[in-house]
Amino acid sequence: MLERDKAVLVVVDVQGKLATLMYQKEEFYKNVVRMIEGCKLLDIPVIWNEQLPDKLGQTIPEIKEAMPGLSPLVKNTFSCCGNPEFMKKLEETEKTQVILVGMETHVCVYQTALDLIEDDYEVYLAADAVSSRSIENKQVGIEAMRDLGAGITSVEMAFFEMLRVAEGEEFKKIINIVK
Repeated sequence: MLERDKAVLVVVDVQGKLATLMYQKEEFYKNVVRMIEGCKLLDIPVIWNEQLPDKLGQTIPEIKEAMPGLSPLVKNTFSCCGNPEFMKKLEETEKTQVILVGMETHVCVYQTALDLIEDDYEVYLAADAVSSRSIENKQVGIEAMRDLGAGITSVEMAFFEMLRVAEGEEFKKIINIVK
């Protein structure tokens, strides 16, 4: 079960023209933004990644605008874990649970999950905040991560797990985010 004091959010490669080709892209974008906003509200660290932005383009404005004050970590590997700067930043958070959002589910998100699980992190995939160009590849990626031992969650499920109670100011603010 997700615990807010153990969690970190990892945003994977929501960039350039490729982002415009994602399955149900508008809902995908909204859910990534919801996850970022909710994590910020709950003081959960966010680590933002881009793959070869000089070739693939930068993070799309909708997502980038949700992360003021943060800068992307640039990678050339499919897995975020192939970037020593990412691993250093992740270790510095001292968190053991990683929530993954981004694209493509069956490539970069999957390979990141695989490496994180091999490094003894608990991985939680926000299934409504990941995408691929086809529903089939998205589903294959989700199933492969589940087979590796990743927890499959959703934006709303993750927030309510971390909140534990249905009252208070944070709960009211999270309700407004997930509406």
